Amino acid sequence: MEIGAQLFTVRDFCKNLDDFSLTLAKIADIGYKHVQVSGTCAYPAEWLRDELAKNGLTCVLTHTPAARLLEETEQVCREHDVFCCKYIGLGYYAFSPAKEKYSEFCAKYAPVAEKIAASGNYFMYHNHSSEFQKIDGKTVLAHLAEDFPADKMGFTLDTYWIQVGGGDPAAWIEAFSGRVPCIHLKDYAYGPTMAVVGEGNINFDRVFAAAENAGTKYMLVEQDKCNGEDPFDCLKRSYDYLRSRGFS
Repeated sequence: MEIGAQLFTVRDFCKNLDDFSLTLAKIADIGYKHVQVSGTCAYPAEWLRDELAKNGLTCVLTHTPAARLLEETEQVCREHDVFCCKYIGLGYYAFSPAKEKYSEFCAKYAPVAEKIAASGNYFMYHNHSSEFQKIDGKTVLAHLAEDFPADKMGFTLDTYWIQVGGGDPAAWIEAFSGRVPCIHLKDYAYGPTMAVVGEGNINFDRVFAAAENAGTKYMLVEQDKCNGEDPFDCLKRSYDYLRSRGFS
């Protein structure tokens, strides 16, 4: 497994192409080789391809705006092909009220998942805590795994949000084996507070073992809130921790 940086962590430094370019250079300087593009300004696919190459980076996953996924699916797939990114993700869906919104999600995104699969790419859904609401005694997350075929949709499971939802991150990664090529590493500290990976309370040794067994390829560091600290420093400390655990 390899590690990467989720650029949503540094979204405030990616609001225009010049700043985005500088941010990619800073991420590479930390030592990361892979990124997830999310929360940035709009960018031409060719521009991203060239900027990644310039910095020795690869984009392994995106979170793409919902409107583009729904209305421009084929174009989104073509753009991802330009910068060689197979995994096309949706970052958030509001499942409230759960039963009604679940039906809505399935109607909207089943065709999207089909089109992305037909292009040779793979649709990835990222969880928050609302997916741990239950419909007929079963979590929304479990329903999604049953109702979307494994070859049409995978899951970018997020360690922090699973914990917030009352779940066990390692257990859910194990349960979704074969469908989690990318996961988010985000630590959980008292509060609840998002923390640098290794500085909170999540048992990451179990997470790493579960991810390895589940076929995870990329573990992407994300910290939505850095609690007043420099987000680049937070990414560096997470990187150093993961390097100390043998990952690169």
